[in-house]
Amino acid sequence: MPDQTPACDLSGIREAVCIHTKKVTDACRDKDCIEDLRVYLTRESQSILDRCATARARCVELIHTTIQVEAVPYNTGFFTLDITFFYRVVADVTLGGTRPTTVYGLAVFSKRALLFGGDGNAKVFTNRMCDCKSSRCNCMPQAVVEVVDPMVLDSNVVDACNCGCGCDLPEIPECVLCWFDDELVLSGECRRLLVTIGQFSIIRLERDTQLLIPVFDYCIPTKVCSETGVVGGTESPCDIFGKIEFPVDAFFPSRNEPCIQPSESCTGCYRTTNK
Repeated sequence: MPDQTPACDLSGIREAVCIHTKKVTDACRDKDCIEDLRVYLTRESQSILDRCATARARCVELIHTTIQVEAVPYNTGFFTLDITFFYRVVADVTLGGTRPTTVYGLAVFSKRALLFGGDGNAKVFTNRMCDCKSSRCNCMPQAVVEVVDPMVLDSNVVDACNCGCGCDLPEIPECVLCWFDDELVLSGECRRLLVTIGQFSIIRLERDTQLLIPVFDYCIPTKVCSETGVVGGTESPCDIFGKIEFPVDAFFPSRNEPCIQPSESCTGCYRTTNK
């Protein structure tokens, strides 16, 4: 006789509603090891590097990403994603026996991914659109790239004439240049700083869709609003701080505990096991 797992109590569903959301059509994850990535230093940093004895990259910060999506010819539903990452690299340079001097500059890495984005011929117009020439882009899926700051694996300094790759630098967006308070040296330097970094990323394509979902109840907030900063507030900053739980997960790895216990979840409630 089959032993049926007890079904979840669905009597709490109040209604079914239609929501507008993003559907992930395809996704991938990458683990890139980028070797000997050239760093375009600021003018002052470059002058220091040209006279240095040693140099070591301290950290690399991802500051901007550009994404271009194009349909693949003769392969309906597939798209190429050309992604360019812009990094701010900080390094410590030693001049003789003096204390290390901090230098910094820009590094750029480009890659391509191929993902399925489905078909979409409808043109969507909203009151937020301001460019009437961009209607073609409405048929494209939306590309999303999630990246954590890269890990510095290695760095070294080489003479400019022995660098190997003389790849062209892509156009640098204005928002990237704002991260540097001096002009970047793109050519004519005597020495170059190269870094090797490791990067984790998740890339996905999304399209707008409508879903019918069950509704159990309204999301009514249970948290009481703080009166801090409001004239007449009675709680001091220390009183409010005392109510905040210690952020254990910020100091130790996640315990990977589910928010909802499996026995209380509707997932798999209708499985049937035959003995």
